[in-house]
Amino acid sequence: MEEVIRLAHGAGGKVMNDLIREVFATPLDNPYLRQMADSAVVEATDRNPRFAMSTDSFTVRPLIFPGGDIGSLAVHGTVNDVAMSGAHPLWLTAAFILEEGLAMETLERVVRSMAEAAREAGVQVVAGDTKVVEKGFGDGMYINTAGVGVVPEGVMIGPDRAQPGDVVLLSGTVGDHGIAVLSKREGLTFETDLVSDSAALNGLVASLLAAAPNVHCLRDPTRGGLAAALNELADTSQAGIEIEEGAVPVRPAVAAACEMMGFDPLTVANEGKVVVFVPPEEADEALHALRAHPLGGNAARIGVVTEEHPGMVLARTGIGGRRVVDMPLGELLPRIC
Repeated sequence: MEEVIRLAHGAGGKVMNDLIREVFATPLDNPYLRQMADSAVVEATDRNPRFAMSTDSFTVRPLIFPGGDIGSLAVHGTVNDVAMSGAHPLWLTAAFILEEGLAMETLERVVRSMAEAAREAGVQVVAGDTKVVEKGFGDGMYINTAGVGVVPEGVMIGPDRAQPGDVVLLSGTVGDHGIAVLSKREGLTFETDLVSDSAALNGLVASLLAAAPNVHCLRDPTRGGLAAALNELADTSQAGIEIEEGAVPVRPAVAAACEMMGFDPLTVANEGKVVVFVPPEEADEALHALRAHPLGGNAARIGVVTEEHPGMVLARTGIGGRRVVDMPLGELLPRIC
């Protein structure tokens, strides 16, 4: 383990995973934390329903970007983490860390955006906190959140439940959020406007589970992109995953931007997409449900789970070969979520 913290330790790749396992997981070990999911499913008492709980922090720069801002992003990201357990998100908390000198107009805009995003997602912000740090120590604004939701009876979704034969679905195009934020921050212009995909996925997940109640795994591919999400699920389930590289939907403008800057679209962050692992007998119904929802119009079948190469992700290329899709090592695009 390295002696100092680097940006890569918060990037969603191998370096961050090593930090979590080597520094946090052992001292804080308990059965709920051991789930290593986007949200932990807990049971308060024998008579109460199961709850999903999650926490997250948001450090995006710039604070306002094409398609959203740090306020709506905080709601969407927290709602999505809770929804990845198949839960119905209900309540959020929000703690603001504000830097001295932040424009009041910016803060008011972010809070209004957060309120609108919460209303649209059907959740309430029920508690909060505010701290102010000296100028130069806060990057404008950070937001920390927590989320709580109820897991419906019979729903059993977790990162350790991928099984050989499962079909891997993706709800839409990858890389939109990361490239939109980067273009705004760096002042890059493209022929087509690039907009973040930031959105609350709980409605999409509810529609999916109504059509395919035996979904095994859900994961929103945020930091580290699709590559990180698939590697995390492969490692936790100790299953092999094979995807068709050409089946992964990517907007032409995003593909062009990634090619220009040397990024792999599979490693770029998303904030409004979900990866679904579903038994083959429910795959068609699941894909139809995704495509019927406004957030899933570009949904695609991208791969399968296999007994071969457990813990690894492979991609079939356009020329018929196969390549290993590695877990990203560290930060590609600082402060995008």
